[in-house]
Amino acid sequence: MKVAVLGAAGGIGQALALLLKNQLPSGSELSLYDIAPVTPGVAVDLSHIPTAVKIKGFSGEDATPALEGADVVLISAGVARKPGMDRSDLFNVNAGIVKNLVQQIAKTCRKRAWALSPTR
Repeated sequence: MKVAVLGAAGGIGQALALLLKNQLPSGSELSLYDIAPVTPGVAVDLSHIPTAVKIKGFSGEDATPALEGADVVLISAGVARKPGMDRSDLFNVNAGIVKNLVQQIAKTCRKRAWALSPTR
């Protein structure tokens, strides 16, 4: 089984990746993606946890390499609310982020399960 976490460099994404690294069945793959350039480093850090789950990190504008072959896609990407930002502004920013990711998911893994974290 391959699981892709989109938004993996953020606080929720990193915690989710840690949980998955420890809980996925032996032989699974964990693919981490974020636009932040630190994402491959997050994967390297988690690779030191002694499990039989392979992990790889991807960054940049294109999530396709992280999505290829994924059976499950989890989206935790988005921005946190900043001081002075109202909820509609926050929604609009995050809607654009999710729209972009969903379009990439639709192209790359058409018949797979995916979930969105509504925690922002």
